[in-house]
Amino acid sequence: MPDEQKTKLRLEIAHVLFIDIVGYSKLRTTEQSAHIEKLRKIVRGTDQFHTAEAEGKLLRLPTGDGGALVFRNLEAPVLCAVEIANALRDHPELRVRMGIHSGPVNEVTDLNEQANIAGAGINIAQRVMDSGDAGHILVSKHVAEDLEQYDQWQPYLHDLGECEIKHGERLNLVNFYNHEIGNSAMPNKFSKSDKAAAAAATEAGRSRYSRIAFGIGALTIVVATALFFASRTAFRTAAGRVEPAPGSVSEKSIAVLPFENLSRDPDNAYFTDGIQDEILTRLSKIAALKVISRTSTQKYKSAPDNLRDVGRQLGVANLLEGSVQKVANAVHVNVQLIRAANDEHLWAESYNRKLDDVFGVEGEVASAIADQLKTKLSGAEQKAVAEKPTQNAAAYDAYLHAIAVDDAATLDITKQVVPLYAEAVRLDSQFALAWARLSVARSQLYFNGIDPQTNTGAAVKEEADRAIALQPELGEAWLAQGVYRYRVLRDFQGALQSYEEALRRLPNSAFVLEQMAHLERRLGQFDAAQKHYEAAAQLDPRNIGILSTVADTLQTVRRFDQAQTVLDRVLEISPGNEAALAAKAAIFQGEGRLKEADEALAKAPANSQDESIAITRALQLYDERRFEDAIVYIQHNAPPSVANDPRTMTLLADCQKFTGKNNEARGTFVRAVAAMKPTPDAVVPVDARQLPCYLAWAYAGLGEKDKALAQARQAIADYTRDALAKPFAESTLAIVEAQFGDVDSAIAALPHLLEIPNGVICGDLQINPIWDPLRKDPRFQKLCEEKPK
Repeated sequence: MPDEQKTKLRLEIAHVLFIDIVGYSKLRTTEQSAHIEKLRKIVRGTDQFHTAEAEGKLLRLPTGDGGALVFRNLEAPVLCAVEIANALRDHPELRVRMGIHSGPVNEVTDLNEQANIAGAGINIAQRVMDSGDAGHILVSKHVAEDLEQYDQWQPYLHDLGECEIKHGERLNLVNFYNHEIGNSAMPNKFSKSDKAAAAAATEAGRSRYSRIAFGIGALTIVVATALFFASRTAFRTAAGRVEPAPGSVSEKSIAVLPFENLSRDPDNAYFTDGIQDEILTRLSKIAALKVISRTSTQKYKSAPDNLRDVGRQLGVANLLEGSVQKVANAVHVNVQLIRAANDEHLWAESYNRKLDDVFGVEGEVASAIADQLKTKLSGAEQKAVAEKPTQNAAAYDAYLHAIAVDDAATLDITKQVVPLYAEAVRLDSQFALAWARLSVARSQLYFNGIDPQTNTGAAVKEEADRAIALQPELGEAWLAQGVYRYRVLRDFQGALQSYEEALRRLPNSAFVLEQMAHLERRLGQFDAAQKHYEAAAQLDPRNIGILSTVADTLQTVRRFDQAQTVLDRVLEISPGNEAALAAKAAIFQGEGRLKEADEALAKAPANSQDESIAITRALQLYDERRFEDAIVYIQHNAPPSVANDPRTMTLLADCQKFTGKNNEARGTFVRAVAAMKPTPDAVVPVDARQLPCYLAWAYAGLGEKDKALAQARQAIADYTRDALAKPFAESTLAIVEAQFGDVDSAIAALPHLLEIPNGVICGDLQINPIWDPLRKDPRFQKLCEEKPK
């Protein structure tokens, strides 16, 4: 390059916000123009745009469907993205994604002699943005590391791990969102293995309070939230794996690997995933087959290099590979059945259909595979496999959008799929399968207190009843009946009967087996529950949700070392899984082994926003009697979803009380009560959060003895048929009695609580400040030393 040109090349570090409209090319020309104009007005209307432009510190790079803004200030692109995201809430028709990166840029002159911008900063910002879907605000790891130095941005940053962006190049990305802006879902750009690795930070199904509370149906992770102060026996992460014994693999076992999306439009990936899931679902209705659940197959690519290893890891003899190509109104599906041991191709077929005639393909594939594996179907199985769920193409498309992501792993995912299922049944009110899945998804939100005005028990019931009325033999309809009875009515026996009916029709459903096990635990049938968890793990061997619940069940019956071993297996499958690290730490805390608990927590990132880690770190500081540090952590470092939860407020108030900040403590207790019981006649929900117990604690903190005792006794009545939750309610009464000086009653309750599953643990009695009113009593000291029988 000549020296003259070099002097004109002004290379500098800039902060780039790249923006575009997802699905822009599918819009009509008039729609394209209208959408771009709306987006332009929104962008130009932001304060950051005006400020930077007025100061001469803004460069613009327009593209066909969006553009890039280049700022000189680190926070400017983030503030601008937040302003844009807030404005877009009033424009749901604009499906916009954004990417942010800091890097070198330079002003150049293009072929039209116009000023333009180029450089790695621009290129990488665009690739960051391209990795997201509609609603996503993604930032590069480099930007995230700068932003995390600011307290205000830390809660927005959620590490996704690495993603392949172009030509094999990989980029570390961070998802920027909170409850108001951004998209919390895993970007579709991430490969199946990328998603499995990234899910370690959110696992899932389940890294928020959904995992901390009792149950969520599939799991819970720190009901130390449910046993914040009493015993740490309430960890409910779930996860699973059971290795098959050598030579024990059935010839009639199969795993459906992820299908390859051959469509030119990457937005059609949902269609490919949905077709794969539907084929798997049809196969799973055949009792003579062993069919591995989708959760365990997601991590593999569509055509893995070593089929023998895949077969061994999943415990199957056969693998199904496939691809889907969707072009306009035409769909091409290609599948091939392969024997895993020797890579032998047993069968292959191609299917060409019009979009409005694609409904039967999944059944045809499942029937052909059953024939190849010499499996005879009963009449009921033939009908279930071949049945077309709907004849409405638009309804089916909405349904495929939902099942492509619906793994019940996190509440964020569940919140996304509910409107998709609702759209499917709006388009076809006879769509029984969509009604059933809608009921199951909504029940999960109801059970965890999410938007209770919309996700009501009545809505769950109506949807479940519509499904069973339309198709009385549909397994998913019986599953919906089960979750309604479990999560809404708390009719555990009735729910178990419904699940048994579901299992007859869905013999390969790990989810149904897992739900049965959840119920059996609440009925006190822990041995039966363990068997069903193990059966679920056979069908879903790499589902860390099931494994962690196996670990939780072991620690519930005080087999702590075995529980730790299972959690170690979770960490083998999902290295660095923060939920598993939190679960290990909580078990150590319950045993009074605070040093080991601290070591487990130290393996999670210092700025982790995982809720299970946040709760367990707060409890660690509390148990170490570092009350000032606990106050600072909850108020400034914990995610807002944790800090603003009334259960966390009770912990914060207790810490404030221990440090002599009585006025602050009283204010916090008052806020906690108002959050749980906003009006005197409000009914406290008996759900996964165990709020009846926390309300008793809050009343005790306020010194309202009669209210606290009455509420504690009410909590016991609320959970009297729940063998898993009742011990915590009984512990709550003992804690309240101790707080008000009734030492004899409190101590009298402890021998029983030290013996029953999910009761109080000796180590917790030794270290937990909540038991301090009893600490000088010789009877209490003796209980702290005794081993449970």
